Amino acid sequence: MTSTTSSHFEPLPLPPTVSERYITCNASDLSYHILEAGVKGQPLILLAHGFPELAYSWRKCMPGLAKAGYYTVAVDQRGYGRTTGWDASTFDDVDLATFSVTNLVRDMVVLVHALGYRQVDCIVGHDFGSVTASLCALTRPDFFHKVVLISHPFKGTPVLPFNVSTKTESPPKRDIRDDLASLPSPRKHYKWYYSTREANSDMAASDGLREFLRGYFYLKSADWTGNNPRPLKAWTAEDLAQMPLYYIMPLGSGMRESVRKELDSGIDKSQRWLSETELDV
Repeated sequence: MTSTTSSHFEPLPLPPTVSERYITCNASDLSYHILEAGVKGQPLILLAHGFPELAYSWRKCMPGLAKAGYYTVAVDQRGYGRTTGWDASTFDDVDLATFSVTNLVRDMVVLVHALGYRQVDCIVGHDFGSVTASLCALTRPDFFHKVVLISHPFKGTPVLPFNVSTKTESPPKRDIRDDLASLPSPRKHYKWYYSTREANSDMAASDGLREFLRGYFYLKSADWTGNNPRPLKAWTAEDLAQMPLYYIMPLGSGMRESVRKELDSGIDKSQRWLSETELDV
């Protein structure tokens, strides 16, 4: 294993008690970029970020966790940020199998061993990171002792058809995507959009990226008055259509356009918690 604090990237603007470094380990194809706070040897808390986020997203939480007595580590996950070694091929050529959930779990296990730990006191996941965190706890409960999920529930393990060997299977259910597209104001689910070539081009374009990301984070914050979290009655197009446009998008719009449709003057409030310097990261 090798560890270094230098790279071709500029150092991140971090709180005084948080540092960054890069870890390369022969057991993994990755060179990990991590942030850390606290004293090594204390119980380990591992932080897994969401999308579109980075380990940097945890910078304001880490000093408090370290002060509470934890060695706190946040990592740029496979496919994100300054961690390298993952398949960065074009949309058509990338090997999606390298981003399997088993690889996400293995990435964490390898990193923890490289840090000199044989167990994680708690793994915390936000958004997409909750997928990693929940599967780490499910797959290796001996290794990941506690789990915290933020903004993304654990939906359970996949359910297969049961006791159907002598029965006629029910006709396939109608695809919710067809129902959303058939609404008077046609819509689509953001997760399906993000799996398309269109989304890849939309998210990767550098022109206007800063403005888009500030708007995106603002709309997902408590500062945007359009947010009204509440349970939906059912998984139907009509119920889903109650959600903001950044979740259930207009059928003909990309994510950048969907965000622009919702923006208001309140976006200036985001400067309180996301400075221009931080947005540069």
